Amino acid sequence: MRKVRAVLSALGISVGIATMVLVTGIPASSQEALLEKLTALGTDRLKAQPLVPEGQQPIKLPSQAAAMAARIGPVTATSEVANTHQPIRRTDASDPNDTAALTVLAARPNLLHLVGGSVHVGRFLNAKTASLPTVVLGHKAAGTLGFDRLPAGENAPLLRLGERWFTITGILNPMPLDPDLELSVFVGWNAAERYLGFDGHPTVIYAKAPDHAIDSVKAVLGATVYPPLPNFVRVTNPSDALAAKRATQSAYSSLFVALAGIALGVGGIGVANTMYISVLERRREIGLRRALGASRRHIRGQFLTESVVLSVLGAVAGAAVGTLSTAGYALTHDWPIVIPLNTVLLGMAASLVLGVLAGVYPSVSASRLTPTEALATT
Repeated sequence: MRKVRAVLSALGISVGIATMVLVTGIPASSQEALLEKLTALGTDRLKAQPLVPEGQQPIKLPSQAAAMAARIGPVTATSEVANTHQPIRRTDASDPNDTAALTVLAARPNLLHLVGGSVHVGRFLNAKTASLPTVVLGHKAAGTLGFDRLPAGENAPLLRLGERWFTITGILNPMPLDPDLELSVFVGWNAAERYLGFDGHPTVIYAKAPDHAIDSVKAVLGATVYPPLPNFVRVTNPSDALAAKRATQSAYSSLFVALAGIALGVGGIGVANTMYISVLERRREIGLRRALGASRRHIRGQFLTESVVLSVLGAVAGAAVGTLSTAGYALTHDWPIVIPLNTVLLGMAASLVLGVLAGVYPSVSASRLTPTEALATT
């Protein structure tokens, strides 16, 4: 009969359940979006590069390092790049220090396949252009050099590497898994040896293998590409950085779940308080029911049922609000909608238990009232 108080009592449970769904559903949707992104970018790639021993010159990987890595059983493809240490100029009068942050890399035509890259405009190196004085710009390198596009129907722009002019034939899109490549200018492997005095020793090896074999390949890749000192080769999985970021977000999600549990407990206390006050206010009703033949078991069942119903109604409302809020948030961020069913079911079960616990003492107190004692209440 006291609808407002019943709604306010159930509201505490609703807030707890809604919070639990939100703080698990939003990170789950975010994680699913990240997994889709990683799948598109590639979690099946490894990167091997030499370390610089303290006080020594950097070690040089063998010129056959990529071919050596390709002989590892699960490896399906390899590629390589090498720093040519050449200055970059837009004009003869340009200061090479203005582009010191950029790197001239000798590259193989299959590099984009290994790093998950794509061409924004123009074309990447191929079997023909890899031997010619042509270059392809990384996304950030193009911005630094002032090339956001290539003129259509006009002569291609030129770029001076060392003492030689090269024709710009393409610009790449961003590469989130390997941002260093975005600051690079790519030259064909043979062209680098012919025009830039490149010695043929790679500085980074890329290897691709199935997801289930990536850890086993990672364990032997360093020793394969540089057998004399495998500990001086660092092997990394570029997608690990994004996965670590997701792990940090999950730690915060656990904290929020704990806070949601506290909110749920507070809601249970609110239901218990409502039921206890209800017993005090309805003593005459209890006495009348007892006088008409209701047993203590009937009274206990009545108040316990009311407590459980309040909790379950609050849980259903909270689950609905939490689900809709999670879906709305995911849609605004273009994420897939993921509602953790386990959390919803756990929250519903917890609310049921809370309803029982919240109604135990009030229902027992009500059942202990004698008919004369209850009817005598003014």
